[in-house]
Amino acid sequence: INCLTDLEIKNVMNEIYMDDAVDLIEEMPSNVVKRILANTKTENRKIINELLKYPDGTAGSLMTTEFIDLKENMTVKEAFESIKKKGLKKETVYNCYVLTADRKLLGVVDIKSLLVAETDELVKDIMNTNIIKTNTLEDQEEVTKMFDKYDEIAIPVVDKENRLVGIITIDDAIDVMQEETLEDFEKMAAM
Repeated sequence: INCLTDLEIKNVMNEIYMDDAVDLIEEMPSNVVKRILANTKTENRKIINELLKYPDGTAGSLMTTEFIDLKENMTVKEAFESIKKKGLKKETVYNCYVLTADRKLLGVVDIKSLLVAETDELVKDIMNTNIIKTNTLEDQEEVTKMFDKYDEIAIPVVDKENRLVGIITIDDAIDVMQEETLEDFEKMAAM
């Protein structure tokens, strides 16, 4: 980071996913954090600060806010238009989350279901309402067990009012699994 110019830091922070940006910031000394945040867009800085508020080791600290959300009354055609418009800036597009106007989670629809559906079919008719989800304060180890149990590639994270605030992707869950395994081996070796 010290070798990068401010413009290079700005470009990196524009391209990096928010959960990875938080991980980066957590590892840096405060003087470097100030420089990174000074070269981050205002809206991204706000997201980073929100994610930093969640206690370490919880689903909230592990999640990303970059996901595709759809409305239940969209047609499949409209859903694809929305995915094309927003998809490049999102961490994953394989699962799309169907939300109410006040961001309450109604269902999940995967890309495969959208691909095989008729273009005039409504999202609410093909979405899955049996949602595997977690809350922001759930222990990250419990979340990783959910990935193992349900074979999901992403798990939505909701707040107390069932509003979708983020998702945890399988790659982040694997990182936690590896950290926990290393920790267990260190304990066994009395290190």
